[in-house]
Amino acid sequence: MAFFLETLLGGLMAGMLYSLVALGFVLIFKASGVFNFAQGAMVLFAALAMARFSEWIPKWLGTDSLVLANVLAFIVAGACMFVVAWLVERLVLRHLVNQEAATLLMATLGITYFLDGAGQTIFGSDIYRINIGMPKDPIFVLDSVFEGGILINKEDLYAALIAAVLVVLLSLFFQKTSTGRALRAVADDHQAAQSIGIPLNRIWVIVWCVAGVVALVAGMIWGSKLGVQFSLTTVALRALPVIILGGLTSVPGAILGGLIIGVGEKLSEVYIGPMVGGGIEIWFAYVLALVFLLFRPQGLFGEKIIDRV
Repeated sequence: MAFFLETLLGGLMAGMLYSLVALGFVLIFKASGVFNFAQGAMVLFAALAMARFSEWIPKWLGTDSLVLANVLAFIVAGACMFVVAWLVERLVLRHLVNQEAATLLMATLGITYFLDGAGQTIFGSDIYRINIGMPKDPIFVLDSVFEGGILINKEDLYAALIAAVLVVLLSLFFQKTSTGRALRAVADDHQAAQSIGIPLNRIWVIVWCVAGVVALVAGMIWGSKLGVQFSLTTVALRALPVIILGGLTSVPGAILGGLIIGVGEKLSEVYIGPMVGGGIEIWFAYVLALVFLLFRPQGLFGEKIIDRV
């Protein structure tokens, strides 16, 4: 039982990180109808900015404070993502209003390659480290209940908590603020939102900024765990089964889908993997997503995409 709970908790913590990346896709699609294939590139760009500014700022200020360096680096990297969001809306989306979904998808592919190249040109292409002070030593919990206790990776636990806090803050933002309600109105019906005076272009900038902050937090966490490198863009590929499972238009679906994928990967690898030679964790999420596409293409909570485009 202890081993099962250990695997389950590991899957839940991994699932929260998947949900965090998937949220970027969902937020942008809900507000603009654009499937943002550039979300992975945004994660890489944000992580590169965070890593490099946390390295440069102490040299500029002559300080050794890790906390100050990370706080300032987060603020500057966040400002960079706001600039990226503004440029995307001003230079790309504004000129593609009412275009076909395929055209918008191709536009985000172009943004992907631009951000990949620009990020490495500005910040470099080496493997960089983000040190935000998360402990990496494992701990044992519930040792009074289970013999030997349950092993939990502290870094995964802290990362999951950060992701959970961000999800809660985003939920409060959408439910309690006037801007959040405007975003929800735009998500429900663009034309109706415009008819009551909601500026569509400004809303698109805001939602891309929010997606940029989500990408920054995701890049910061994944960069701390894996290092900041070009392969970080593939994190977005891990989120694709999550949004297929949860629904491309549902924030709760992104969260639940991430948890299901995370738990499913871990449990299948541990309990089924030995029977088939392992490697299930690599493809489990995509097979599950394929099943949903065949029987429920809109996902658990999403609406049919044909009604959106």
